[in-house]
Amino acid sequence: MTKLAARALLAVVFWPSLFFFWFLGPFVFFLLSTTGSEVCPRLETRAEFLATANGTILMLAVQSLVYAVPILCLVLWDRLSPEPARSRHIVTCIKLFAATVVIGVLWAYGSSLVCDGYGKGFFSPLWQWTGYLPIVNVVINVPLYVLTFSLGRAFSTREDVAEDDASHTNQDVS
Repeated sequence: MTKLAARALLAVVFWPSLFFFWFLGPFVFFLLSTTGSEVCPRLETRAEFLATANGTILMLAVQSLVYAVPILCLVLWDRLSPEPARSRHIVTCIKLFAATVVIGVLWAYGSSLVCDGYGKGFFSPLWQWTGYLPIVNVVINVPLYVLTFSLGRAFSTREDVAEDDASHTNQDVS
């Protein structure tokens, strides 16, 4: 019974965190992390600009930790009822998630370095290429979201209900 309660508790954490952090969170953090309209016109030196950009690193780290909650739930679910096939999918989710975190941080940090408020290039033009990283991030996030959603659904479905559905389906076919 405690195993079922733990699975239910993980489901209560997983689904809201998946919805609020992964689907709504990027919009909130994007609004909080933009520096273009307010900060850039006030920066005059390279040191001020770099200090402002480096000030976003803590928020980016917190954002990444918050986004990791659904992945952590998947890992804990797998500890409660391990299955080799699901474990491989969870490892894939972790790898995809790590890639999206690195790309997201590079994009957020790089986009804050591109703007200098006066049209001057404080930093290498290479940072301007970070403007394409959101496209790469979407390409990686789509399979990550689908895989995480399907794993969450499989883990949060009660085993006895899944077995009943399977037996009803088999009886309908006969």
